[in-house]
Amino acid sequence: MILRLVRIGFVTLMVLLTMLYVIRVGSKPTGEFDVGLAITWWIPVLIALLLAMVFLAVDIFTPTKKIQVVSGVAFGLIAGLLAAWAIGAVIDLVIATWDIKPSPIIPALKVLLGVSLSYLGISTVLQTQDEFRLVIPYVEFAKQRRGPRPVLLDTSVLVDGRIVGMASTGVVQQPILIPEFVLEELQTLADSGDRVKRTAGRRGLDNVAKLQRLASADVSIDATPVTRRAVDQMLIELAGAMPASIMTTDTGLARIASIQQVRVLNLHELSDALKPPVLPGQVVTIELVRRGEHPGQAIGFLDDGTMVVAEDGEPRIGEKTEMTLTSSMQTAAGRLLFARIDPDGAPEPEPAPAGPERASQPAPARQPPEGSPKRSPIGPVRDGIDRPSARNPRR
Repeated sequence: MILRLVRIGFVTLMVLLTMLYVIRVGSKPTGEFDVGLAITWWIPVLIALLLAMVFLAVDIFTPTKKIQVVSGVAFGLIAGLLAAWAIGAVIDLVIATWDIKPSPIIPALKVLLGVSLSYLGISTVLQTQDEFRLVIPYVEFAKQRRGPRPVLLDTSVLVDGRIVGMASTGVVQQPILIPEFVLEELQTLADSGDRVKRTAGRRGLDNVAKLQRLASADVSIDATPVTRRAVDQMLIELAGAMPASIMTTDTGLARIASIQQVRVLNLHELSDALKPPVLPGQVVTIELVRRGEHPGQAIGFLDDGTMVVAEDGEPRIGEKTEMTLTSSMQTAAGRLLFARIDPDGAPEPEPAPAGPERASQPAPARQPPEGSPKRSPIGPVRDGIDRPSARNPRR
């Protein structure tokens, strides 16, 4: 509405100023006013019409204007005009010093020189505005935030959803910013034809709504304009301009941001740091799900996803087994634990009852197995014939 009022005011002002040049007001000798049109009234009308059409067309067909572009054009125009004025002054000084006869070409030359230098200044500033930012502060205006450094949320964090639980506990004290282009990416995913992407996009949008309803978190939507590129590059550019940190679960984005000196908070690394410590010698009970790389090994997982390699556990795949952790190793994929399954010992015999009952019950005689040779007190007996034993040789 304000923009429409400004445009209407511009058109009205152009019409009023044009009428001042078109309508000729005078007085007759009799004292009466003489109102009429100028002889060349159509010239100011035509000029005003062309100017109004040109400027309105530029305004309407460039809806996404940027302050750095406008300030760059203004700076280039001022620099070109100043250079043209300085060169014109030098030309006038040379003409006056050498007593050169003025020529009508000199004013036209100054005008053409001013237009050329203005064009050169504008094109130079627009092509080198990134370098001009370091010297000229008005080429780009950025929001200055005070207090803790804000956190920019990536699409993967909103889809993951753990940030909602973190923010609800009050552990996140920094302002949480959700860029508009991240919301656009979530909307694109929510409207996708792929069921998995559609579910992820809707879950991310639901998590945004949950974050906004939290009273313990300072959540806002950031509309800072950035160069339209990939979402990861826009996040890095926005975080470097604020400055801010990026919270993500994307390992690739975390590496690129670290290379460009942007702070990154990886939610996976935070989750690993908050896991309870599991030390060698601790007894755990897990389900073995598959074979290991070496013969006899079996693989299982703790509740937090840590892989456990059980030695000699292959026969117990598919069962919940109690084992003792022996050692651990840190790999690129995470922490790896090794465990040993305690072998089941033979069941101990039940103790015999003590007291007179034990003494009164004679021990049962051990019967030799069927088919084994019978033994007599003096040696073995075979086929009813006594054989001398080694201890009692026949004399």
